[in-house]
Amino acid sequence: MNYENILFEITDGIARLTLNRPDKLNSFTQAMHEEVRHAIHRVQHDASVRVFVLTGAGRGFCAGQDLSDRAVEPGSKGVDLGDSVEKNYAPLVLSLRALPMPVICAVNGVAAGAGANLALACDIVLAAKSASFVEAFCRLGLIPDTGGTYFLPRLIGSARAMGLAMLGEKLSAEKAEAWGLIWKCVPDEELGAETLAMARHFASAPTKGLAFTKQALYASGGNTLQQQLTLECGMMSELGQSEDYREGVAAFMAKRAPQFQGK
Repeated sequence: MNYENILFEITDGIARLTLNRPDKLNSFTQAMHEEVRHAIHRVQHDASVRVFVLTGAGRGFCAGQDLSDRAVEPGSKGVDLGDSVEKNYAPLVLSLRALPMPVICAVNGVAAGAGANLALACDIVLAAKSASFVEAFCRLGLIPDTGGTYFLPRLIGSARAMGLAMLGEKLSAEKAEAWGLIWKCVPDEELGAETLAMARHFASAPTKGLAFTKQALYASGGNTLQQQLTLECGMMSELGQSEDYREGVAAFMAKRAPQFQGK
């Protein structure tokens, strides 16, 4: 596929996808969805990839859905927005959560609507100090989709989630970090370097262990303690047989840096 709405590259175990419609604040169209889906499929089937980075081009991360791509006029026949969520946004969120590697989101500017919740679907979110998060759905008579109603209360509690969802106020990156919505807020000029350093760290880390870690943490919300302990038991049994575990122990005993292969 020739990408016209995204930039995509794989280098040294790092897959980097940049939403690339800067004149539209990287808002989603059907064409962009198809390109993102294709790129993620490539990552899923490339054993060399050990970390996935998602970011945006220009002054914004993502403004959500491009409304002109499915515009409606007052009094005209409506559109089935549920169909769009089911076919595009829901599979996108699930595919990011299921990637067997860390997923980093670098929020370089405004993240609004589906764009905000797309960022929250990633494992670790870094944001530039000038970035912001806006659950803009209430301004259109909609609900926070793309997993927003799931992520928000789990990350910041019901009171703050309700306020963001029902008022649609802009949340600064600094406050998002203070609330625990994201991992870290950094100066604008440091976002690129911070993201690259983290991506390089993960590209040389024990990938399978990290993949199991994210799976276990995401599963914990729906499990009882006993179920989670059983899950941990099974995962540790499998990871104990891995090449990376053997390398980690050998490196520790030899007092040297480990050379993980992600296996």
